[in-house]
Amino acid sequence: MSSLSSSALPDAVGRARRHSSFLAMLLDREPEIEAAALAGELLPPPVVAEDLPVGTRLRRERRALALTVALGDLSGLHDLTEVTHRLTDFADRSLDRAIRAAIEERTPGAEPVGFAAIALGKQGSRELNYSSDIDPILIFDPQTLPRRPREEPEDAAVRIGKRVVELLQARDGEGYVLRVDLRLRPSPEATPIAIPVEGAIAYYESQALTWERAAFIRARAAAGDLALGQRFLDAIRPFVWRRALDFGAVGEIRDLTRRIRDHHAQGQAMGPGYDLKRGRGGIREIEFFAQIHQLIHGGRDPVLRAPATRDALATLAESGRIDAGQAAALTDAYVLLRTIEHRVQMIDDRQTHQLPFGDGLGRVAQLHGLPDGDALIAILAPVTERVGCFYDALDADERPRLPHDPVLLNARLAAAGLHDIEAAARRIAAWRGGDYPALRSPAAREALDAVLPTLVEALAEAPDPDAAILKLDSLFERMTSAINIFRLLEARPGLASLTVAILSHAAPLAADLARRPALLDGLIDASAFEPLPAVKFLERAMRGGESGQDYQDRLDHVRRVVGELRFALGAQIVAGRADPLEVAGGYARVAEAAVGVLAQATVDEFVAAHGRVPGSELVILALGRMGGAALTHASDLDLVYLFTGDFAGESDGPKPLGATLYYNRLAQRVTAALSVPTQAGPLYPVDTRLRPSGTQGPLVVSVESFARYQREDAWTWEHMALTRARPIFGSAEARAEVAAIVAGVLNGNRPARDVATEAGDMRAEMARHKPPQGPLDIKLLPGGLVDLEFAVHRVQLIHRTGFDPDLGRAIGALVVQGLMPPSMAQAHDVLTRALVSFRLLVPDGQEPPEPTRPLIARAMGLPDWATVVATLEATRQEVAQVWHGDGDAAG
Repeated sequence: MSSLSSSALPDAVGRARRHSSFLAMLLDREPEIEAAALAGELLPPPVVAEDLPVGTRLRRERRALALTVALGDLSGLHDLTEVTHRLTDFADRSLDRAIRAAIEERTPGAEPVGFAAIALGKQGSRELNYSSDIDPILIFDPQTLPRRPREEPEDAAVRIGKRVVELLQARDGEGYVLRVDLRLRPSPEATPIAIPVEGAIAYYESQALTWERAAFIRARAAAGDLALGQRFLDAIRPFVWRRALDFGAVGEIRDLTRRIRDHHAQGQAMGPGYDLKRGRGGIREIEFFAQIHQLIHGGRDPVLRAPATRDALATLAESGRIDAGQAAALTDAYVLLRTIEHRVQMIDDRQTHQLPFGDGLGRVAQLHGLPDGDALIAILAPVTERVGCFYDALDADERPRLPHDPVLLNARLAAAGLHDIEAAARRIAAWRGGDYPALRSPAAREALDAVLPTLVEALAEAPDPDAAILKLDSLFERMTSAINIFRLLEARPGLASLTVAILSHAAPLAADLARRPALLDGLIDASAFEPLPAVKFLERAMRGGESGQDYQDRLDHVRRVVGELRFALGAQIVAGRADPLEVAGGYARVAEAAVGVLAQATVDEFVAAHGRVPGSELVILALGRMGGAALTHASDLDLVYLFTGDFAGESDGPKPLGATLYYNRLAQRVTAALSVPTQAGPLYPVDTRLRPSGTQGPLVVSVESFARYQREDAWTWEHMALTRARPIFGSAEARAEVAAIVAGVLNGNRPARDVATEAGDMRAEMARHKPPQGPLDIKLLPGGLVDLEFAVHRVQLIHRTGFDPDLGRAIGALVVQGLMPPSMAQAHDVLTRALVSFRLLVPDGQEPPEPTRPLIARAMGLPDWATVVATLEATRQEVAQVWHGDGDAAG
């Protein structure tokens, strides 16, 4: 039998005897525990005889546990975590034993399956207080629940539930085990105490209220059939943790706090009668503070879903969602308030949270080791005041509504810089009147009214407020739902300014936003403006989510994730938060991850019908900008499909196919998975024209055929394309095999050609058939990116050196060898920044509007538009000189 030693134990016994009638009674009934404690030793609760009735056994265990936990707490041997865990673990065990006993009594010998208890509240987070009730939801599976002959599952479940409550809650000479409150179940006034699992799932998916969603942050399968309980929790997880944020839910939690303060008004002032749980700055407000931030961010970051309050505060601080100092202060406050709450409950074993009046306050203080009630108030008052201020600050961004009075409204609009005041006022009146489908419900118009001041302030920051309000009107007109986006913009005013900037300057992003307003959700975190992680982490996100393993669901899930990431990357440029060179790399990593996830999902789906070709696999080779890992918002994917192994092989599935047909059909499906729009939107155009023999050849060829073609038949332009080839799908061995073939061809295992002449002829042919689309077509203009690429590839092929799919690194290698002038490295960066920026801000290649020019200059790291024009002109001249110079000497 293990024990703990402490010189503080005798003092704890003395305080318990003097100041707590309940603990004094327990000491009388457990003399062995008291004697050991007076000797400085804390014994564990004694083992209760197994032959006693389960109710009696649990009551005796609870009595001994209550004493040992109290002494461990009062002596400082147990911290708050240890105390709450011991209390919670006992509650779990007792609830489980009661369920097993109830089933055994009714159906002897039956397995205790089909009936589970979901712990909510402090039991769910393993934070039970000293004299807490428990708030389980009882669910059952009609198919597996043990029941008597001809008994309906519903009746059996209710009878089991009633017996469980009776075993735990009924009092006798031994006391009681646990108070049980079943009112947190769905519609408690109309539903039985035990609910069929499918009915419970349906309720939480369609009808549940906001406070119920918050309650499930701390839910846990605690007793009974744990597999059934976990199945239920897994099914409703999307209800609790939503990727599309609902700031309205946050507002409702704040409203709940206000109602609690009003309802328990007598417990708000610090002093006797203060409610440690519900008072201003009390335990509930610390819990709600954490839960509000968890609801906002937890749908996208599973790390933040910690059930326990202190764990939640820690993870929120570590991830930068709340201030670390604030989290530390709230954590310290939580420990103090919970500890004093335990002292209050130890006095008489009552489920109370109020500081007592009169002598009772002094008893609580002295039980805690303080001289009197005044000393207790003195340590509590500053703590609760600080917590209350932290919580009140969540409402600090509330602002007066935009006036309806025409004179006052016009004045506000004029102050925002709008010139056509009457037109703007008519549009706002139309919004308020519900002229568009998304604005017809009263809830939508209420949300609109709350966000209108924020939107008007954002319009004032726009370079052309009159044009911006037209774009905003167009967005509202095309939206199918508006409530959530309004609440999001109200909660994040900076996001409203960015939204107006996107609508004003970035037509491709504005179009994406009109199709899917929830894209704004991804911009609430600072992480949205950081460089994207490596491909493997992006693949993990694309494989995750709540979409399950269904193939169509997987396509939709990948499209949603890609859409969010591409939108965020574009927003980085609009907001001036990232170098377009890094954004180009981010675009490419997103595309590579999408190819990897969707190609593998398609392969798995195809294998189910046709099996695999033994000793063979699909390999995907990226070329062009995708091969170079530097895409724009509008880039397509240049892909070549290959397969390893024998082309004469055959698949081994129920519907076998020859290898060539097998892989051509598979590649068609991969292309469709990447390019065909679904209900979640489009993904990428796929261009396969760079495959061997172009459009005249098969979609997929064997690696052996590819190697032979490149070594014997390919033209110079095809070898130029090969300089940016990069395997992006296939096993490591298969990728290495293809990469080795590419390296061998580039390094000379290819037909002798007049590279300089053929490259020049090809560029001239391209210029005739594909002229620049406008004065800012930085790709096709003379001296633009295509000329730079041709110049680089010409030098690479002639000198058989400097090969790297990354064009910037390839230029750097050629510069080091003296084969290209150093100015070309800077030219590459200037032209690439311009291309990435122009694809977002001036996609038509024409001169940008005056207000958009500063954004382009900022993206390119230049002071103004005049410098942009001058820099591009000078850069193009330098590139043109290199391209039109001696290819062998000047590179």
